[in-house]
Amino acid sequence: MSAAPRVLLLTLLAMIAFAGNSLLCRAALKGTRIDAATFTTVRIVSGAIALWILVRLRSGPRAGGSWPSAFWLFAYAIGFSYAYLTLTASTGALLLFGAVQATMIGFGLARGERMRALQVAGTVIALAGLGALLLPGISAPPLLGASLMLFAGFSWGLYSLRGRSAGGDPTAVTAGNFLRAAPFAIAVSAATAPWASLDAGGILYAVASGALASGVGYAIWYTALRGLAATTAATVQLSVPVIAAAGGIALLDESLTLRLVLCSAAILGGIAMTLRKPA
Repeated sequence: MSAAPRVLLLTLLAMIAFAGNSLLCRAALKGTRIDAATFTTVRIVSGAIALWILVRLRSGPRAGGSWPSAFWLFAYAIGFSYAYLTLTASTGALLLFGAVQATMIGFGLARGERMRALQVAGTVIALAGLGALLLPGISAPPLLGASLMLFAGFSWGLYSLRGRSAGGDPTAVTAGNFLRAAPFAIAVSAATAPWASLDAGGILYAVASGALASGVGYAIWYTALRGLAATTAATVQLSVPVIAAAGGIALLDESLTLRLVLCSAAILGGIAMTLRKPA
């Protein structure tokens, strides 16, 4: 397979994996008895094992990473899981992605980066779409769930920003961060043990989310990134909420409301405007 089709295939698989995290988490917490803390712990531990195996099979460097990055990875994962107790897969993915991009754009502005008129307009449109989605109403997502997912997106944005400046092999760094995040997740599971609920199906979903959608998915994405321009890599992730919405409708019997469609168009369209290169 030539370079371009290979990169395209890897990119598509990575986006499906990212959307798969939303679908697997929602399926586990909606359709099984597993609790959010246990799901998070199994996801992180299985992801750490899968990434460690990948690093060892490649005979690459030892796992790297850092404790601050591991904390933000854990914060993302725990907020993500508890948010999906009440959110649909599509709404959760949209809020997560919007919060990630807002965090990274805000960080750039704080560091003195300038925004062009098109980027300013895109940011305003995206924020308006997010605000409209969260306004009270019959089709608005639950406030607590939405707040937790926004926190998860903020945490993932910080984790991503730290990852951009981290040296070494990306897969090895991610493996180290997953390994370090495991104690945080285990501590939360221990603290919430009286309310823990184990379920074989839920554990399988969590392992699939950690080992495949997270571990293997991140490894595929890092490989694809070598053949993508930075702006292309950012823009292509706009597809994740769309894939999650389609999967939620097809697999989880979720409905797609007009409010979600319109707000999605505003949020994703606005973000696309901020990522567009100047002519």
